[in-house]
Amino acid sequence: MLLIGMYDSPFVRRVGIAMRLYGLAFHHESWSVFRHADRIRPYSPLTRVPVLVLDDGTALNESHVILDYLDGLVPAGVALYPRAEPARHRALRVATLACGAAEKAVALFYELRLHDAVSDVWVARCRAQVMDTLSLLEAERPPTAFWSGARMGHADIALACALRFIREAHPGLIPDGALPHLAADAAALEALPVFQEIVLPFDPPA
Repeated sequence: MLLIGMYDSPFVRRVGIAMRLYGLAFHHESWSVFRHADRIRPYSPLTRVPVLVLDDGTALNESHVILDYLDGLVPAGVALYPRAEPARHRALRVATLACGAAEKAVALFYELRLHDAVSDVWVARCRAQVMDTLSLLEAERPPTAFWSGARMGHADIALACALRFIREAHPGLIPDGALPHLAADAAALEALPVFQEIVLPFDPPA
């Protein structure tokens, strides 16, 4: 399999981490959607990453879809999303909120760096959406070791990847001490070998 996209993207990174944890062999192309758009477009006409190209040539887009496919390749006890309800939809909700906050951080970066005229209304809206989402997750953090219990899952990975990206793309957006539980979770995961392997400091496109 071929994974396309740079690991400074929280969406690409969460897929790479999952594939390492699953022990799935893959080749990685660290292509930028700005600098390598012509290389990505044949696999993703939207020029979005991550893209996972399967051995038969099928190209899957969006991290949620890719992870759903990968989860189907491993036994239920190994899959990083719970298979049973209600744990499954609860974990999906957390991962979706984490990725949504990261998506708003991407939109905020584009607004601040790529537009000649910056909309203060849009900037304020994106900042509020990021912090409101993270604050909700901070308030809902369960007392278990991880979001779904005793074992790390996709929700934990998504949050750690999102937090790193938001902090690097927007220093100061998250006030110091504002998210103690999420920050502690992210720090513990970032210390793991797989997180230290699958990582790239934020590389601004422009």
